[in-house]
Formats: sequence, C-alpha cells, structure tokens
Amino acid sequence: MVSLKTVSRRLFMTGLFVAAFFTTFQTFSGVGAAELQQWMMDNLENEREEVVHTARDIASKGTSFKRRALPAVKTEELSMSQEVNSFPVSLEEAVDWSQYPSHKVVATGYTAGYESTGKNPDHPGYGITFSGVQVKRDLYSTIAADPTVYPIGTILFIPGYGYGVVADTGSAIKGDKIDLYYETVTDVFNDWGKQEVEVYLVKKGNGSLSEEDLMNLNEDETVQVFRNQMFE
Repeated sequence: MVSLKTVSRRLFMTGLFVAAFFTTFQTFSGVGAAELQQWMMDNLENEREEVVHTARDIASKGTSFKRRALPAVKTEELSMSQEVNSFPVSLEEAVDWSQYPSHKVVATGYTAGYESTGKNPDHPGYGITFSGVQVKRDLYSTIAADPTVYPIGTILFIPGYGYGVVADTGSAIKGDKIDLYYETVTDVFNDWGKQEVEVYLVKKGNGSLSEEDLMNLNEDETVQVFRNQMFE
C-alpha cells in the first residue's frame, strides 16, 4: 500500500514540474502563466464561436438549399400539370383514326320530330328507329344511313359529331349520305347543318341493333372520360 509520505512526495514533485514548466515557458516566450491561461480561455471561446458560426452557416445553407429546392418542386408540379393538360381533349385526338377505313359522305342532321319524320310526340312510333331502338344523342348516337352501304349496327366515327351507330334509314338517305340525330332543330342548325365529311368505319354491323347493344356501348368505361367534354 502506498504510504501517505510517498503520495505527498509525488504531489510535491508534480508541483515543482508544473512550476518549472511555466517558468521555462515564460522565460522563452515572455508570456506569464496568467496570460497563458487567458490565451487558452480565448482560444476555447473562439473555437466555441467558430463552432456556433459554422453551425449557423450550415443551418443557413440548409435553409437556402431548401428555398432553392422549392421552385424545382413547383416546376416539377407544373410540368406534371402541363402533362395532364396535354392529354387528348377530344376523341379526334385520342385515337389514330388513320388505322380505320375512311369514306367521304354528305352528312345532315335530323330530329325525332315532325319536321324530320312526319311524327308527333303522341305517335306510337315517335323516336323509334328502323332497328327498333329509341333515338339517342350520347357518346354513341343513333344515325341513319343506307343499309346497303352501312348495315344496321355499323359504328362510324364522325369528326365534329362523335361515334354514330347506324340504327335508322331514310328515303332520302341513299348511297354516301348519312343523317345524324340531334334532339332539337336548333341543335341541328347550330351544331351541324349540312357538311361533307370524312367518316371512319370502326365496325361494320350485322344488320341488327338492340337497346342493350347501344347501352353497352355508351357505358364502356374507356369512353367515359369524353362524356363531360361532349356535353359541356
């Protein structure tokens, strides 16, 4: 066991060493112990300030980086928004119609009323087409055509009108003529009138068309995106 005398001697020798060190340092540098202590405290303070300053710089840079990053995010969001807005806005743009056979026809408009059919609303056959289905203006609308050219059930795409399903015939509708159904005479004159147009044969009919067939076409999910655009 180390004796008290030995511990005292060691403490005394350590004290002499420290005193000698400061004396030697002061002799060669001209700096006293008090000044050395102050110098060490100042350096510690400077280091602390430097650390704080550096930390603030990092925080500042982080803030600046975030602020610079925000416009990039907004730009990306805007780019995404532009992509959404660049999606097809009409059926004309949504499909490559050049893949379908095309025919030039003269297209007129008609209604279910007396001016087109000679029938009034109280007539039992009012609004009933040759195929037996009710006239309809929808994503797939009923149209009249010469059945020797376009059999009942034929689906045409008519630019500016949309899909037309041949459901009706007419005494004046022969050869390359078609009649497009509209709900009112005003619609016929305002929206169509009489036009020469290139139509696209989407599907040739088999001579028949049912209400279920027409309903299924109009409820097809792939065309619902165009419903609001059509009836704006």
